Amino acid sequence: MTLRVGLGYDSHRFVPGRPLVLGGVAIPHDHGLAGHSDADAVAHALTDAILGAAGLGDIGQHFPPADAQWKDADSVGLLRLAHDRARAAGWRLHQADVTVVAEAPRIGPHARAMAARLADATGADPALIAIKGKSNEGMGWIGRGEGIAVLAVATLEAVR
Repeated sequence: MTLRVGLGYDSHRFVPGRPLVLGGVAIPHDHGLAGHSDADAVAHALTDAILGAAGLGDIGQHFPPADAQWKDADSVGLLRLAHDRARAAGWRLHQADVTVVAEAPRIGPHARAMAARLADATGADPALIAIKGKSNEGMGWIGRGEGIAVLAVATLEAVR
């Protein structure tokens, strides 16, 4: 089996008046995330990990924030498009490991639903998509509750 590994990162600041969407799941919270699309940092980080592993650049090259067609876009839909492009290049998602760094909300109660949405978008086995939440222990901008950061690792396998 031929494998490639990609690393993705994304962060967004909290803003009032927007829903919080992570991994394609609406999560109850008093703030959402600022961004051109729906600002789903989980989907963005995984999209970057997949594109990087496939040698296809990054999310900004495929879905530029200056392009009006991506305004308020569903980021899981963008993930699906990016994965389709990776498949066309001969790769598919085998496994993903995603860490959400935030003081709030708690990620654990939503992890299974997020994995299911990401698996649906990529055709991966939901059991092979790990979603974890970590605190920043009160340090820095994340610790002050100003936003969220996400790290994602994607393992792609060659399509036969």
